[in-house]
Amino acid sequence: MPQQLLLLSVVSVWLLAGFFLADATYYSHHVYNLRHRTYSHRASNMDNQLPQVVPTEPPVEVVPPRLHNFSRIFYGIMFDAGSTGTRIHIYKFIQKDPAGLPVLDNEMYHAVKPGLSAYADKPEVGGDTIRQLLKVAKKTVPKEEWRQTPVVLKATAGLRLLPEEKAKALLDEVKDVFDESPFFVPNNSVSLMNGTNEGHLYAKTRRTVGILDLGGGSTQITFLPKSKKTVISAPPSYIARIDMFNSTYELYTHSYLGNGLIAARLATLGALGADGLDWKVFTSSCLPKKFREDWTFGGLTYKVSGIPDGYAGYKLCYHEVMRVVKGIIHQPFEVKGNSVFYAFSYYYDRAVESGLIDGSRGGVVEVRDFKKRAKEVCNKMTKYRPISPFLCMDMTYITCLLKEGFGFKDSTVLQLTKKVNNVETSWALGATFDFFHNLNIH
Repeated sequence: MPQQLLLLSVVSVWLLAGFFLADATYYSHHVYNLRHRTYSHRASNMDNQLPQVVPTEPPVEVVPPRLHNFSRIFYGIMFDAGSTGTRIHIYKFIQKDPAGLPVLDNEMYHAVKPGLSAYADKPEVGGDTIRQLLKVAKKTVPKEEWRQTPVVLKATAGLRLLPEEKAKALLDEVKDVFDESPFFVPNNSVSLMNGTNEGHLYAKTRRTVGILDLGGGSTQITFLPKSKKTVISAPPSYIARIDMFNSTYELYTHSYLGNGLIAARLATLGALGADGLDWKVFTSSCLPKKFREDWTFGGLTYKVSGIPDGYAGYKLCYHEVMRVVKGIIHQPFEVKGNSVFYAFSYYYDRAVESGLIDGSRGGVVEVRDFKKRAKEVCNKMTKYRPISPFLCMDMTYITCLLKEGFGFKDSTVLQLTKKVNNVETSWALGATFDFFHNLNIH
């Protein structure tokens, strides 16, 4: 698909206000232009200010004087607390026109592992990981800007999978860490995201173009439907209506909690919500026969193993992971047609590890390429075990999720990438810009 046709939108925490639109063409200079961002409620406010009496003479347009050499720099800090790690995004914005919107000039990105959910029983230790990342922020943001720089954390699927009281204890600890920092802490600065709004895309093209995101705890699909049948046949909660550019757009968007890559491992092994973890061994034909290891996720340790005296391989593995996908994932009507999807996170990571794409450049594959490589990995587990003993299970799950879950054709094109214009693709940028909007930073 011609790159100039794509406008990538990274959604924030809220459905409307989190949109950040940018040309997803790969320019040599990675400045994102936010000039196209508009809000319908501003138009309504302007309507309220119209004079009640229509003037008898044509109105004269008054142009305010332009300030010369106007330039303003400010920063925003957004924490993405995912299921497998916590990431900090430190954004630098430049506003060159007081009447215009800022542009993104630079991003500093850093991550720590494991995620906050691993500290469900030790929230103080989880708070220390946030302090560690705040040190990066202090080195990046000039000291004189600290008090004006908002710091925000949004937790995704990893914490949504925890019991409510444990998730709250972790978020309360993070809030305490923020309060002791020198940065500006807005209201509702620490919260748990719902799964609806973790990634959106808008495209000017005849083909259906969308985004697929595969995290550790959940997976998301978002696209702008071209067919009314897609909207009518979808569950009502899967259709988001958004006012933008003086028009209303209908987006198909949904997040499946428990269908992220790591959560799917647990479900495939039959370990999700299981008891007796001290003695029970969870086996799978997706693992090498002689593999046996303690595996930790979400603060719990599981004993996992291959089947020493049994069979292993792609067909058996596919049958196992099918139970995690079949009947759970809704199949949108039009993805069976002519579509292109941008796939991020674990889609990208596993494609790199299995040799499907070059990790430094990303690449374009078809759904059938994941299937073909999954077969190779599963039927040669000994060869691929040094990369990851779970690679067969992961690649088979991705294949099954795409085909049996979402219903993609073998020929569906997947654009695998990690960055657009040298900026990490995630909802974090939209969320940061949304906070600037709510704080009246225009």
